[in-house]
Amino acid sequence: MKKIALIGSGGSGKSTLARRLGEKLNIEVYHLDALFWKPNWTPTSKEEQRKVQNELVKKEEWIIDGNYNGTMDIRLNAVDTIIFVDISRVICIYRVFKRMIQYRGKSRPDMAEGNNERLDFDFLKWVWDYPKTKKPIILKKLEQLPNDKKVIILTSPREVQLFLDKVNNEW
Repeated sequence: MKKIALIGSGGSGKSTLARRLGEKLNIEVYHLDALFWKPNWTPTSKEEQRKVQNELVKKEEWIIDGNYNGTMDIRLNAVDTIIFVDISRVICIYRVFKRMIQYRGKSRPDMAEGNNERLDFDFLKWVWDYPKTKKPIILKKLEQLPNDKKVIILTSPREVQLFLDKVNNEW
C-alpha cells in the first residue's frame, strides 16, 4: 500500500482512518476537503480540483481522503489500494452531529482554516441519502477496476479497527 484512496460517506470516519493509516505507514495524507474548500466555504473549480489531484497522484506515496465523484477517476486510476468506508448512515449522522458539537466555531483538522464547523441540512441530507444515491455508483466503479487494484470495504467501526490493527503485521 503506497497509493491509497479513502472514500465513503461524510461521518464514516474517512479522515480519522486516513490520519491513523498515514501514521502507521509513514505516508503523507491529503484531505480533499482541506484542499478544495477555501475560507468561508468557498469551493474551488472542477478544473483546479483536477489539476491538484493530477499533481498529487504523481507522487510516489500518498493517502487521499475524500469523495469528489467528479474527479474520483483520477485517484482510482492511480491507486494501488482503495478503502471504501461503508458505515451505516445512522452511525454517520451521529458522528456528523458529534463532530459539529466538538468543533463548533472552529475548523476541523482535516478542513481548511476559515471553514468553521456548522449544521447544514443539505449535508445531513447528503449523508442520509448516501447509501441510495452515491454508494451504488461507487460500487459500480470499484467493480470495474482492474484486478491489480486492491479494494477493501470496511462496514463497521470494528472492521475499521481490525484493519488498522493488521496494517503493521501484513503491510
